Amino acid sequence: QVQLVESGGGLVQPGGSLRLSCAASGISFRLDAAGWYRQAPGKQRELVATITSGGSTKYADYVKGRFTISKDNAKNAVYLQMNGLKPEDTAVYYCNADPTFPPLPWGQGTQVTVSS
Repeated sequence: QVQLVESGGGLVQPGGSLRLSCAASGISFRLDAAGWYRQAPGKQRELVATITSGGSTKYADYVKGRFTISKDNAKNAVYLQMNGLKPEDTAVYYCNADPTFPPLPWGQGTQVTVSS
């Protein structure tokens, strides 16, 4: 059974940083492409970043240059380093499969709040 568990969110001031983690069971990020998504209150879930099985990355324009997606095949985990956080980055963040693959069961997500 596939299970995704996100962690690392919190309250941070504008300009601050957070590192999100996604631990996976039942799926190997070594073999599959992964993505980070976010959903702000009253908005649809949107794609933030993706990483392929080979480690190639892509970013949404609104996080490019500020966020970095990475993975650790040995730990079967995916990470999102977020720097230069802005209030508009406030959302619940989720990891899942790359959007070109069928979605996996969604985890509970991790709340990121950017506020002074």
